[in-house]
Amino acid sequence: MNDLIELIKSRRSIRHFLNKPVEDEIIYKVLDAGRWAPSGLNNQPWKFVIIKNQDLKQKIGELSHYKRIFIEAPVLIGIFLDTNSIYHREKDIMGIGACFENILLAIHALGLGGVWLGEILKAKKEVSEILNLEEHLELMGFIAFGYPDKEKIKNLKSQRKDLKELIIKEA
Repeated sequence: MNDLIELIKSRRSIRHFLNKPVEDEIIYKVLDAGRWAPSGLNNQPWKFVIIKNQDLKQKIGELSHYKRIFIEAPVLIGIFLDTNSIYHREKDIMGIGACFENILLAIHALGLGGVWLGEILKAKKEVSEILNLEEHLELMGFIAFGYPDKEKIKNLKSQRKDLKELIIKEA
């Protein structure tokens, strides 16, 4: 259990990657972790798009303020809400958030680095057109990942608010 807590606390958003391909076996392992996220009525409302193609990464990156990350990451995972599977919209979106976290933790556990990219949501329609997706698939965000460029991220730190600031009531 302590290993899991340490994994959670040591995960960081990694935005710099080596120019090294990620093996398909690893990609499928992290997606497998994502599919084990909890969801209302176990409806598993998520769908994934794996993008390694440089032209597609470039086109999608053009829609984002974070273009460099989209282009430089060896792998992009698009995570979509399948609106045909909705049980309760807000609860399904929370389940997709858990899916994102499972994937990010799996990436970290496997020695890679990743970052959740949500700013792209402003271009949901354009992303779906580029990927030629059906209308019932709604973009929830991307995870960019790969082997971290340790030279560029060596001083990466993170702060958290004191737990007392976050607890509003004990009853």
